[in-house]
Amino acid sequence: MKKVGIIFAMNEELLELKKYLIIKKEYTIFDLTFYEAFINNIYVVMVESGVGKVNAARCTQILIDNIKVDYIFNIGVAGSVSDKLNVGDIVIGEKLVQHDFDITAFDHEKGYIPGVGVYIDSDEYLVKLAKSISFNNVNVVSGVIASGDIFCTDYIMGKKINNKFNALCVEMEGASIAQVCYLSNIPFLVIRSISDTPNNNNVITYEDFLADSSKKIANVMLELLNKLN
Repeated sequence: MKKVGIIFAMNEELLELKKYLIIKKEYTIFDLTFYEAFINNIYVVMVESGVGKVNAARCTQILIDNIKVDYIFNIGVAGSVSDKLNVGDIVIGEKLVQHDFDITAFDHEKGYIPGVGVYIDSDEYLVKLAKSISFNNVNVVSGVIASGDIFCTDYIMGKKINNKFNALCVEMEGASIAQVCYLSNIPFLVIRSISDTPNNNNVITYEDFLADSSKKIANVMLELLNKLN
């Protein structure tokens, strides 16, 4: 039986998927609450990591060490940094990058992490699986997702991230989850629903569309679980 870990940054995101699953068990490890469910003979463990790269990385390692998962998904919302994206669009993260990792003083390019590189590739099988899902009236794109410990509200900053890394959207967890999975040799995939755009009004837009974006990404995850083998 495959074991799938699903990491959410926020409770609002987790609750939307939880509505569709029958929780069999709930327990706590290091103050993180884990929810067990089964779907199509797949063992699913959901957890809210908290916001930010350190919280997400910590949660990922706990999943790997204690639950022995076969796959890890990170799903949730993100802010667009591409003019091609609108609120409600879905981004499949083929590559992840930490846009705020900076050791350029040592002649490395921005985002470069020693022993890892600039970009971390998501698992090819999981990317292909996500691309095979039929989305009704939803724009779906795939490409680079950028992560950093910054809630990006500035249009100029967003464009810099887009131009530098060819990133489609920004969030605060995915690339750190990717790094832990890469170092632990665990297949992973990050998928995000666009909840806001850097238009100097992000907080209002984010709060308005968080619920709808969370519902969309929960439906995507359900489809993935139904196809996973």
